[in-house]
Amino acid sequence: MKSLLVTANAESTGKTAITLALASIAQERDGSIGYMKPKGTRLQSNVGKTLDEDPMLAKELLGLDAEMHELEPVVYSPTFIQQVVRGREDADEVRKRISEAFDSLAADQDQMFLEGGGLSTGNIIDIADGDIAELVDAEVLLVCSYNRINDVDEVLAAVDDIGRDRLRGVVFNRVPDGVYEELEDDVVPFLEKRGVPVVGIVPREKHLAGVTVQELADELGADVLTDVAMDGFVERFSVGAMGADAALRGFRRTKDAAVITGGDRADIQSAALEAPGVKCLILTGGHRPSGAVLGKAAEKGVPIMVVQANTITTVERAEDVVRVGRTRDEQTVETMVELLRNHADVDALL
Repeated sequence: MKSLLVTANAESTGKTAITLALASIAQERDGSIGYMKPKGTRLQSNVGKTLDEDPMLAKELLGLDAEMHELEPVVYSPTFIQQVVRGREDADEVRKRISEAFDSLAADQDQMFLEGGGLSTGNIIDIADGDIAELVDAEVLLVCSYNRINDVDEVLAAVDDIGRDRLRGVVFNRVPDGVYEELEDDVVPFLEKRGVPVVGIVPREKHLAGVTVQELADELGADVLTDVAMDGFVERFSVGAMGADAALRGFRRTKDAAVITGGDRADIQSAALEAPGVKCLILTGGHRPSGAVLGKAAEKGVPIMVVQANTITTVERAEDVVRVGRTRDEQTVETMVELLRNHADVDALL
């Protein structure tokens, strides 16, 4: 029985989608597979319990019969961390819990897929991803982003953290077109000369790189004020807290962005509506914009939504929606399956 732990050197690299896609491919090949996420980090409240959304999605998509306490033996919540710091969690007991859950899930399976929770997450009680790989004797797939040449340092640091003896390979995911050639021609040969196998370069896929305006509005509980299309994709945010002229210059340099600003800042709102890369406006503080701004938004086809929270809280919540919202459903995983088949050495990964 083989085990593969999928980890990443940063957040929002597509780790969940890749883990579930590989498990799906292995399952399609008539292999019996198991899945677990030893540390539940993407938490939500569910029927009175705090659980990780990723194992719940895996349970549904892969048809798993396992119980949630096995799929997610450690709920890595702020409460758990506090208990660790106060000396109320025993490291050996926690590791035993993970090991026993793994053994139960792995029984009679051809391959186990483990979704990591972070290279550093869990260090306080010796359950970082490298520790877990050693605990269950798993090889490791490292998922990395690549946007500039400096990122090579981060990749090598992550490889050293994992240990080269356990490294199955590196997959670069969501690679922008502008750096794809540099990565393929220069960086990959450099890494392979350093003994780091690169098993995939997956290009950026727009539909996996953000959330729609409608999804963002739903997650924020926003009141949508315009009757225009809500299918635009948002990948980033721009906070309108400066003068109108400076704001317009900044907005024009961004793309696929939501502008978050106070509902009383008509000057910022008007400037945002002049920028082609702005996909929607999120107005904070419960303030509705003027009729002139609403009319201009309708003319430009730019959605405007209002939330009751302040700007700082809204920015934090919106960024969290985009960060964790990419692996949402079966279609997302199916898209990743095709991307891996076309841009990665799936045989090497499995």
